[in-house]
Amino acid sequence: MRAEQVGLSDARSSTRYTGEVRARYETDLAFRVAGRVQSRKVELGTPVKAGQLIATLDPNDYALAVTAVQAQRVAAEAEAKLAQQDLQRYTDLRAQNFIAQAELDRRQTVADAASARVRQLRAELARQANQQAYTRLTAPDAGVVTALAFEAGQVVAAGQTVAQLAKNGELEVRIDVPENTLTALRAAPSLKIRLWSQPEKGYDGRLRELSPMADAASRTYRARVSVLQPDAAVKLGMTATVEIGNQSTPRLSVAQTALFNIGGQPQVWVVDRHSQKVAARSVQIGELHGDRVAIVSGLAAGEWVVTAGVHKIAPGQQVRLVPPARP
Repeated sequence: MRAEQVGLSDARSSTRYTGEVRARYETDLAFRVAGRVQSRKVELGTPVKAGQLIATLDPNDYALAVTAVQAQRVAAEAEAKLAQQDLQRYTDLRAQNFIAQAELDRRQTVADAASARVRQLRAELARQANQQAYTRLTAPDAGVVTALAFEAGQVVAAGQTVAQLAKNGELEVRIDVPENTLTALRAAPSLKIRLWSQPEKGYDGRLRELSPMADAASRTYRARVSVLQPDAAVKLGMTATVEIGNQSTPRLSVAQTALFNIGGQPQVWVVDRHSQKVAARSVQIGELHGDRVAIVSGLAAGEWVVTAGVHKIAPGQQVRLVPPARP
C-alpha cells in the first residue's frame, strides 16, 4: 500500500489580485449651469494644467441676463438718487416746520427702499456675472482627462458629469478582495505590485483604503493599494497584480489522494507502524497547493498516511507500506 510520512515543510504563502492603475484623486467635472455645449477643447487622455479650458457653453442667454440686470441697476440707482434728494429737501422743510414729521418719515422710507433696491440689483448683477462665467469649464488641478461624456452641440444640465480628471501625483492599484482574505490583507507584512507589461519589475505597495461594505453585485470589497515609488513605466489604466504576503511558513501537508470523506468530514487512513493496521482519522484541511493540501489539525509530524487506494481499505485492515518513489 503506497503511503507517505507526514512532516513539516516550508511553503510559500501568497495571494495575488489583479487590478487597474488609477490616480488617487479622480474628479468628476460638470458645468454649474445648464446650456448647449459650444466647444470642447480636450480629447480623451489630454494632459491639462490647472485652470486650462476644457469646454464652453453658449453664453448668449447669460450675457443677456447680465445686460438686463445692469439696466435695472442703473434705473434703481437713478431712483435712489432722486429719493435721496427729495429726502434732503423735506428734511430742510421739516427743520422750518413747514411739513409734518409723518411726511418726512414717509420720504425717509422711500429713500431707504430705493437704496435697498440698488443693493439687491448689485448683488443680482454679481450673481448673473458668475452664471455667465460658469459657461466656461476649467480644470481644477493639473492632471489627465480620463473620461468624456459630451460632444459639441449637446445640451447638458447643471451638475451633469461631462468629464473625469485624474489628478497628477499619487498612483494606486484598485483591486477587489473576497471577504475570506480581508484579515490577511490588513495584516500582510508586505504588498508587492507588478505590471503586466513589466512582470519582472516589482514596486512596493501600501494598503491605503479598504471598503467597509461589500459590493452588492460581486460581494467583494474594494481596496486601493498605493504605489510607493512609481516610475515613468507606471501609467494610468495599466493592468497590475498585487501580491499579498510572500513569506515562508512551516506547515503539515499531505497528498490530496490521501483524503476521503465520511459524512462530509475529511478523513485519512493513519497506519500504526507496529501493527501495520490502518484507522480512519478526521482532519481539518487548509489551503490547496498543487496536488497537496495543508493539514490544520488531526495529524502530527512523523505519522504515516495512506496515499493510494484509500477507497478500498477497511478499518483495522493490515497493510504493507510502500513509500513513494523519490525522483
